Amino acid sequence: MTKKITRRDFGRAAVAMAGLAALPTRALAAGDTIKIGFVTPQTGPLAVFAESDAFVLDQFRTALADGLEIAGKTYNIEIIVKDSQSSSNRASSVAQELILDDEVHLILATSTPDTTNPVADQAELNEVPCITNDTPWQPHFFGRQGDPEKGFDWTFHFFWGLEDVISSYTGIWNQAETNKVVGALWPNDPDGNGWGHEKLGFPPVLAAQGYTLVDPGRYQVLTDDFSAQISAFKAAGVEIVTGVVPPPDFATFWLQAAQQDFHPKVVTFGKALEFPQVISSLGARGVDLSTEVWWSPAHPFASGFTGQTSAELAAAYEAATGNPWTMPLGFKHSLFEVAIDALRRTEDPSDPASIRDAIAATDYASIVGPVNFQTGPVPNVSKTPLVGGQWRLEDGKPIIDIVENRDHPSIAKTGNVRLIRN
Repeated sequence: MTKKITRRDFGRAAVAMAGLAALPTRALAAGDTIKIGFVTPQTGPLAVFAESDAFVLDQFRTALADGLEIAGKTYNIEIIVKDSQSSSNRASSVAQELILDDEVHLILATSTPDTTNPVADQAELNEVPCITNDTPWQPHFFGRQGDPEKGFDWTFHFFWGLEDVISSYTGIWNQAETNKVVGALWPNDPDGNGWGHEKLGFPPVLAAQGYTLVDPGRYQVLTDDFSAQISAFKAAGVEIVTGVVPPPDFATFWLQAAQQDFHPKVVTFGKALEFPQVISSLGARGVDLSTEVWWSPAHPFASGFTGQTSAELAAAYEAATGNPWTMPLGFKHSLFEVAIDALRRTEDPSDPASIRDAIAATDYASIVGPVNFQTGPVPNVSKTPLVGGQWRLEDGKPIIDIVENRDHPSIAKTGNVRLIRN
């Protein structure tokens, strides 16, 4: 049987032909070092997702300074970081660099489908093991034209799904006295198209629960004018507004809503409202805004790598950086936890298929909860728990209360839903 030649094979062959005399030295170095590529949006409109990168990378680089034992041999671990610049095209390009130029053994990516999808696509194409998180599983899986009957061969993902965020959001809204008219602000990007999907997203669930949805259509990310959407919301009597937008877009929308005398009772957004930095920038206008909570110091999980509880990891981050903890902190940490756990169980780290098989067999207790890629809901995907939260200020510091936990009562509530005080 003829082996399929991948782009990675071609790139390696080119390198070998160009530097044949140096091959023995390079082979020895490659045999002693396992390279992990990491793609993350360190700049651009999604940069807030990457704020905890340096802390997490320092934790793992320090802990792995003496190497990692795999199948009875100790290997150096090298982590190579690439900035996606919040661009899908850039994410794809740097993933190719990691695979063809750096010859990584394993590639990781995180922070919305703008990063995870193109990186995973490159990994699948070039037969490189890949682990991703921090993208709802439907935009990640179906956004890459995944077939639930087949799945993917080389790419693995863990995070919650649209069914979880819909349950979390409606769980918040059902606790508030409103007219159940919901205005949607969904951008023309993988998240917006997934959340607004007429069959797989919010629309059918909201209709089934008696909510009226006002959807003005997809808008272009980083627009500077939401007047049309605000006018549509006001005309329909919208009292709840939801969406999944980057922080700059929410700031623009929320300022223009105040200027145009639009005052909803409940505002629940993904992406933008997940970060204390955004709430701080909004001042009093950030109070009582709500969002999904993927991870927090109150979550009852601990790291299988460092032994830190969720509260301890958050406290360590704040002490080291002077910045407030953020939800991506837990997921960045868990991404490397899962990667290192898989490498430890790999029979032959020089064989990509051996690393892939170890990832597939993962059954691991992480800082964000259990990760097991055999559990579905589609091949190579593991779901993590999701609850709902609402922001308040305490001595000027943003604090998120867990106000909705019906799907995961083990994550205790720390507050009750409040209407926005306009």
